[in-house]
Amino acid sequence: MQLKICGNPVYAATGNQAPDPGKETLLFIHGTGQDHTIWVLPTRYFARHDRNVLAVDLPGHGRSGGEPLNTIEEMADWSIEVLDAAGLSSAAIVGHSLGSLVAIAAAARHPDRVRAIALVGTTVPMPVSEFLLEHAKQDKHDAIEMLNYWGFSKSAQLGGNATPGNWMLGGGMRLMERAGPGVIYNDLSACKEYLEGLEHAASVVCPALLILGERDMLTPVRSAMKVAKALPNAEKVILEGSGHALLAEQPDPVLDQLIRVV
Repeated sequence: MQLKICGNPVYAATGNQAPDPGKETLLFIHGTGQDHTIWVLPTRYFARHDRNVLAVDLPGHGRSGGEPLNTIEEMADWSIEVLDAAGLSSAAIVGHSLGSLVAIAAAARHPDRVRAIALVGTTVPMPVSEFLLEHAKQDKHDAIEMLNYWGFSKSAQLGGNATPGNWMLGGGMRLMERAGPGVIYNDLSACKEYLEGLEHAASVVCPALLILGERDMLTPVRSAMKVAKALPNAEKVILEGSGHALLAEQPDPVLDQLIRVV
């Protein structure tokens, strides 16, 4: 589905179903340097179970035009504009990594528009090393390699894809290689500079679910506990053996958890 916001094209995968204002909506927001394709399994499921789904490409990502947004708060406000453009009043927002920060900020800034949030691979604050930032700023492939090396558990790097013949680590790198110049640096910087996250989390009134990877090196479980404690109405689930790339490593368990709450 093609939408327009401030004159720029916005792409949202809908599971081939036109949005219906009479149905509940799920808005999916991807992570750094990624796009809507990480949400293929949940968008298909919920679209076929009588929900509106909008798996968006953030501005300057995937099939969406415009320049990448510089801050999490801008992305949060933009996500509500997506609902407006689609003629929808509210949504449960599901976000992975960077997208999880957008979900928190949107729920805090627009409480009347967000009925629930699901945070897949999250922590607040979300630190980014200067070494990684510098490589991303120069658009070096090393940045993509580091993000994927740290993003997948060791077992996932060796194999074990639920889809036979697909290489999880290679797939993660190919996805980020499609990002335009400066996009990964922009996203990492936005994560690092989002300093209001715990304050925002404390003001979230809707239900929240944290889906965490036991072996996540980018947003470790121990640091995610700060978010869980700050959110007034939160539940957490830890998926055994998974790294940060939960949607690739454990797609079915992630979907099972989303089905329960959104």
